[in-house]
Amino acid sequence: MPVEPPRDGCGDPGQPRPGWLTEAAALIGSTLDLSQTAAEVVGVAVPRFADLGVLFGAERLLAADEFISPGGGRGAVVRRLAARVAGQEPAVTGRLLRPGEVLVLGDDTPSARAMATGQALLFDRPDAEAAERLRQRPGGEELISGYDSYLVVPLIARGVVVGCVLFGRTPARCPFSAGETVLAGELASRAAVCIDNARLYHREQRTALALQRGLLPGQLRVPAGMEVAQCYLPVGESVVGGDWHDIVPLSGGGAALIVGDAMGHGPEAAAVMVQLRTAAHTLADLELPPAEVLGRLDKMAAEMPAALFATCIYTVVDQSGSSCVAARAGHLPPVLVLPDGTTRELGLPPGLPLGLGAESFEPTEFSLPPGATLALYTDGLVESRSRPMDDGLAALRAALSAALADPRAALEGACKLVTEALREHGEDDITLVLARIRQ
Repeated sequence: MPVEPPRDGCGDPGQPRPGWLTEAAALIGSTLDLSQTAAEVVGVAVPRFADLGVLFGAERLLAADEFISPGGGRGAVVRRLAARVAGQEPAVTGRLLRPGEVLVLGDDTPSARAMATGQALLFDRPDAEAAERLRQRPGGEELISGYDSYLVVPLIARGVVVGCVLFGRTPARCPFSAGETVLAGELASRAAVCIDNARLYHREQRTALALQRGLLPGQLRVPAGMEVAQCYLPVGESVVGGDWHDIVPLSGGGAALIVGDAMGHGPEAAAVMVQLRTAAHTLADLELPPAEVLGRLDKMAAEMPAALFATCIYTVVDQSGSSCVAARAGHLPPVLVLPDGTTRELGLPPGLPLGLGAESFEPTEFSLPPGATLALYTDGLVESRSRPMDDGLAALRAALSAALADPRAALEGACKLVTEALREHGEDDITLVLARIRQ
């Protein structure tokens, strides 16, 4: 579409004051949140550079990491990440130019052409597709008629088109000049890197969350006659950690309860955790005794290429005998809560963490009368830099006693109460598993 020449008297029209670009660039990318980063981009441009700013992300890249290179084809599917209109309340803009809306842009639309060619484009009226789309919304016709100069700039980071940003000016300002495409391009270069950083961070978070969901047990298979509850809380913003837990039904109505903790958190710890958890589940299905299970896990951990160790406690509950056999590999001792709320720490031999080549793990048998609750947990629940281990264990026993003082208290609610009471001091992933034989 032809572009009208600059209006009389414009000179170098609409040029922001010197230093604006430097100041604007410094305000972009303050976080790794994708929506906020996009909002910062349009926020620094409107109203100082333009009266309208809309930022689109390439949907294929946001949703599926399908890379788009300049010159890679016509048409585009984009997601509107942020929009700003000078003098308009954000809520009004949000209803008209909805953030998160996915749009299919035709081959000949300016935004699709800019993304396909990697070049900025000047034009003087919205394309027919955009105009028709906006007319269907309250205030859309006014928005269409309010601007007579547009500039769309592709967002290219690391050689990949991550989207584009559209600017508009009203007749009250001079149209965009060819020289301003350079200024907008410099802003877009900074914006593209920040948008891509946020996109990559968002992708890692999605991947981590999917991984963690896949690693943690789904619906617990609890044998009839038993009640089991579990809580898992990752540390900070991490969603992948080294904690794991599992319950495996055994013949005769028994069950193997397993809690482990690969040292550290993040992908490395998760990689160790998933291998150990899978192996532990498989060994439990074979109904091997606790000491032998830990021995095999220890050999497996010692052969792993990653220099990470893990603690683990493995217990087998026998409902018919109202008893439990347990062994631990460097893990914290379980706590038994009697039906009247009294607690005691079970003194199992500590053993060495998995991966250190322990020659044996000593099992211990103890009574688990109906109504008594067995508590297995990881050190994130009781240990921190601000609280010694002994104090944390005392706090855990007090919290368990309070939550289970009523023998009719449901384990699910008690599990949540205890973790909420102790998570304030947490600096590591937290896992708590409660189990009991029904009375």
